[in-house]
Amino acid sequence: MTYDLILTGGTVVNHDGEGPRDVGVKGGRIAAIGDLRQATAGETINCRGLHILPGVVDSQVHFREPGLEHKEDLETGSRAAVLGGVTTVFEMPNTNPLTTSEATLADKVQRGSGRMHCDFAFWVGGTRDNAGDVGDLERLPGAAGIKVFMGSSTGDLLVEDDEGVASILRNTRRRAAFHSEDEFRLRERLGERIEGDPSSHPVWRDEIAALRCTERLVRIARGVRARIHVLHISTAEEILFLEQHKDVATCEATPHHLTLSADDYARLGTLIQMNPPVRDKRHRDGVWHGIAQGIVDVLGSDHAPHTLAEKAKSYPASPSGMTGVQTLVPIMLDHVNAGRLTLQRFVDLSSHGPQRIFGMARKGRIAAGYDADFTIVDMKRRETITNAQAGSKAGWTPYDGKQVTGWPVGTVIRGRRVMWEGDIVTPGHGRAVEFSEALPV
Repeated sequence: MTYDLILTGGTVVNHDGEGPRDVGVKGGRIAAIGDLRQATAGETINCRGLHILPGVVDSQVHFREPGLEHKEDLETGSRAAVLGGVTTVFEMPNTNPLTTSEATLADKVQRGSGRMHCDFAFWVGGTRDNAGDVGDLERLPGAAGIKVFMGSSTGDLLVEDDEGVASILRNTRRRAAFHSEDEFRLRERLGERIEGDPSSHPVWRDEIAALRCTERLVRIARGVRARIHVLHISTAEEILFLEQHKDVATCEATPHHLTLSADDYARLGTLIQMNPPVRDKRHRDGVWHGIAQGIVDVLGSDHAPHTLAEKAKSYPASPSGMTGVQTLVPIMLDHVNAGRLTLQRFVDLSSHGPQRIFGMARKGRIAAGYDADFTIVDMKRRETITNAQAGSKAGWTPYDGKQVTGWPVGTVIRGRRVMWEGDIVTPGHGRAVEFSEALPV
């Protein structure tokens, strides 16, 4: 047999285990898995000593285009993604203009096509104004689904009341994603913020605000028979609650809620100011419990860049958000090497999970007929994460100086080697993901 590309000599990690296998690619899709030593190919990548994972999917990023390109744009954000081994991203709707209509979604798809370095989909913001249209919007080309902010937003994207959320969920058929913090409690507790002290951020946006909103959200979803996805879980109590509601609710964990704690505010200050906040170690342990017990379904970086000048403002004038798409893989591989989760569980969270709960077509597995998306990693490689490596326009990471074991060495998207050993070797050829619940007729 002759293939366009063969990955040879590596250890494939997939839904049926891990072991030494070659992978053959034709026409951008996986054509064969097994012993391909007798086959020929236009290109061969020697993966001896490396692990071949299904392409990593980051289902929560903010790439800031249009409207906030001084922080990030679709090209630079996707450059950071592929440098970190990420092959697909789902980008968020809080741009300017907001992604809340067919026209604004189509504009983003057009901006990303052939320019972004990775494949992509865009969340469409659910609002009071478009609640009646979300059933159509979520099925448009390039739509990841509907995203609703129940807290931590302003203007038209904030839908904080039960009836407003219900009016959106009544019309969804796909799984809708939520930022779950109770806006009413956040308003009540504004006085808990201490000028110049970012460690007061989790005191203001406390665990009750998160749990109360998630409880409301599940109740609403049950009432209208909708499926929901709770983003960036940050509390131990939410994990225990969602364990009882897996029939309607899936959830996401972020590397920063699994890695950082409130102790790090003294060293990093506003650089780790996020919504929902980095909390004390009890909550970090609680999210790890969710990983260990299978309650957490996916990982997302919540890559939300701001300039260092913006982050240098005194709290609470400083904006919430940090970079993360480029460090998701190395941070989590370091946790794998530390024994906190298995490599197969990482693959479940970063590839199989997104495919399963969002219904991506032909992505998320190493299987014949699927897109030839691979994240190739060296599990023994020790590296230090630095700001100088950043592909993001923001140019910084809260993990600057952190030593990790486990490193992405290659990113292959639809059979094309896009990144190898820290260099981008193919121009952007990103395209919109297709979803099984919204396939073109």
